[in-house]
Amino acid sequence: MTALTLSTSSAATVRADAVVVGVAKGAKGVVVAPGAEAVDKAFGGKLAAVLETLGASGAEGEVTKLPAADGLKAPVVLAVGLGDAPAKGDGYDNEALRRAAGSAARALSGTKKAGFALPVEDAEAAAAVSEGALLGAYAFTAYRSNGNGQNAKGGKKNDAKSAPLGEAAILGGKPRDKEFKAAAERSVALAEEINRARDLINMPSNDLDPKSFAAQAQAAAKEFGLKVEVLDEKALKKGGYGGLMGVGQGSETPPRLVRIAHTHPKADKTLALVGKGITYDSGGISLKPAGHNETMKCDMSGAAAVFAAVVAAARLGLRVNVTGWLALAENMPSGSATRPGDVLTMYSGKTVEVLNTDAEGRLVLADALTRASEEAPDAIVDVATLTGAMVLALGHRHFGIMSNDDAFRTSIHEIAEEVGEQSWPMPMPVHLRKGMDSPVADIANMGERMGGGLVAGLFLKEFVGEGITWAHLDIAGPAFHEGAPWGYTPKGGTGSAVRTLVRLAERTAAGDLG
Repeated sequence: MTALTLSTSSAATVRADAVVVGVAKGAKGVVVAPGAEAVDKAFGGKLAAVLETLGASGAEGEVTKLPAADGLKAPVVLAVGLGDAPAKGDGYDNEALRRAAGSAARALSGTKKAGFALPVEDAEAAAAVSEGALLGAYAFTAYRSNGNGQNAKGGKKNDAKSAPLGEAAILGGKPRDKEFKAAAERSVALAEEINRARDLINMPSNDLDPKSFAAQAQAAAKEFGLKVEVLDEKALKKGGYGGLMGVGQGSETPPRLVRIAHTHPKADKTLALVGKGITYDSGGISLKPAGHNETMKCDMSGAAAVFAAVVAAARLGLRVNVTGWLALAENMPSGSATRPGDVLTMYSGKTVEVLNTDAEGRLVLADALTRASEEAPDAIVDVATLTGAMVLALGHRHFGIMSNDDAFRTSIHEIAEEVGEQSWPMPMPVHLRKGMDSPVADIANMGERMGGGLVAGLFLKEFVGEGITWAHLDIAGPAFHEGAPWGYTPKGGTGSAVRTLVRLAERTAAGDLG
């Protein structure tokens, strides 16, 4: 991964292969952002004019490279757009800085070192630039051959020398300031865990199945001092986990339920995180149509987010207990697969009529939610690429939030916006519950087609312990990006929801669970 440093060097004196400066759209054209004064001076105060001549407008994410002027140590200047210039007296939005740094880092792929001279007025801004640079420099290269018929497959970590961008030096970062240093260290831990989630999501299903995913959790637990427990198919069957077993019984690779936990000796709150981990989703007997199977390795994005968030909480030493539940299964059609019309007895004891085997995520989550509830946490948050209906409702950049507590739902929405993840609060209409009534079981796994994302949330609510605050994040839209990269968002797995979960854990540690 890209190395991160804080530097007291100016944009003119930093010894790097390129220096990154910010520009914005002003009322009368391009505006040079704070941090770039030394570069602008080297261009005789005409940097904005030069950039406009090259076609730059300051639009968000716009990247313009030009040779450095005399007096600059770096040979290349990269100007990145920050969007509309803020009103006088206001600073740049942290998310704008994060996206700009990401765009710049991606444009500098192959560069050994870049100095980022973006507006860094405080530690939060420095953290935003750091996160953006580290996330924007991400590349999944494990399966790319090096020309000798060999690749990086095997779980080896990329070091700074092999990263797309070797080093990102945050100029103006005040390395001797404790607040800035702490912000940078947090950014590194957070970005590394988001990139861990991205790696897992991008890994093909022939290498990432429930068993190997569980092994990765065990390895991380050993490295970071986490407690881990893995229930294999024998334990799941004996324990009555009908949802997990029912979904996984059509695959040659049996399911797993992983409990991975960060505990703090002084913690007085416990947060349970539950992640959907369908390592491949064919739809089962209710087979997905052609064109919908190719990216279904990403159906474990919720479990990846939960896994990464728990490890991040441990690395940051948060004064809160964070328990992650990874509900891992592979949904395949075969002679042993669950059929539409079958009835499963869940871990909770409730029976579910399976009307559609492609509505499998809610089944594995139901068992994990019930098991998590037994430990009586202060709150449970589940994360899942659960429904295409949520994508239809909110598009590809927002995740939906549902909850049995309106204040908690609002708090998570505010946290997501604060950390730069786009989300939207969704209702839980009581009248939609009737559509899941079954003539043969306690509940069916399908209800009304319209409002399908809400129906799924109502199903999950049935398996949350009484009196426990709960929220459901449907990340089906933003979890896997199939278009061109933008900002710090790569093509492929994004690590959606990790930042929200980590900030929720931080707030809980600070005594503000919402």
